[in-house]
Amino acid sequence: MLEEIRNFVAVVQAGSFTRAAEELNSARSVISKRLSQLERQLGVRLLNRTTRRLSLTEAGERFYQECSVSLSGIDAAVDEVRSLNQEPRGRLFVNLPMSFGILHVAPLIPAFMAQFPLVQVELNFDDRKVDVIDPGFDVSIRIGELEDSSLAARRLGTCCHQVVAAPAYLKQYGVPQSPQDLVHHRIASFRFQESALEWTFEDNEGQPQSVKLTAAVVSNNSLAIKEIVLGGGAIARVPSFLLGRELEKGSLINLFPQLTSVSRDIYAVFPRREYMPAKTRAFIEFLAQALAAPPWQVGSSTTLPR
Repeated sequence: MLEEIRNFVAVVQAGSFTRAAEELNSARSVISKRLSQLERQLGVRLLNRTTRRLSLTEAGERFYQECSVSLSGIDAAVDEVRSLNQEPRGRLFVNLPMSFGILHVAPLIPAFMAQFPLVQVELNFDDRKVDVIDPGFDVSIRIGELEDSSLAARRLGTCCHQVVAAPAYLKQYGVPQSPQDLVHHRIASFRFQESALEWTFEDNEGQPQSVKLTAAVVSNNSLAIKEIVLGGGAIARVPSFLLGRELEKGSLINLFPQLTSVSRDIYAVFPRREYMPAKTRAFIEFLAQALAAPPWQVGSSTTLPR
């Protein structure tokens, strides 16, 4: 029955018999037959099938939740045993924040693939905090506080946020002298941050300053926000991993270099398992080495226009 269960989980995760068959290197008819056999053995229908889509029944949903976790444990154990004498291999499913992943992880993938040619990498970009275990992610890159204690994590680095504007914006609307002045300016905000419209800073003595703002534009992508700021459309609080070159060239200005925003750690998060698959361990170690000297940690000596 294990093979039938593995086929069922593959169909649910792939969303179709055809894609599941491709991933399992099997025929669609074989996958469909095995699923029918599984339903007969269990005495329940697991999937509702139409010509356009598949959907889980209530029984199928419960069965999938249990089986996906169990299969992950089995696969992890098999990978761990194989890794004792074999190279890392198999599909590596990685979830990443969109902007950080595109700028700082995707460029590293060719070198990782060259070093570990038996690993097939699949990248999923999503700025929301997704469930690591349920969709079958091997590794998820997260920025900020970790809330799920059931997960293991490896710290990869840190970043902070800087309040920036383009020289063209400052020439047109003036230069804010303090965070409180921002209430009179056009603000671009990131949608998925709970603190997106309340910005907190610390002065040289560690005293916090907070200001609540109203956004003129909101986006779910920080790269888009940076482009809006570069175009002179608004002021934004942008993560430092997006800012190195722009600050050095002077195309963006750090408005409050004397103030410090709260730093946020960058983690590789993965399911807490007794046996970590060799492919997962290899990828995490590779990232840790590659990001040991973060390319975004550069200074800026640009002078504010007055």
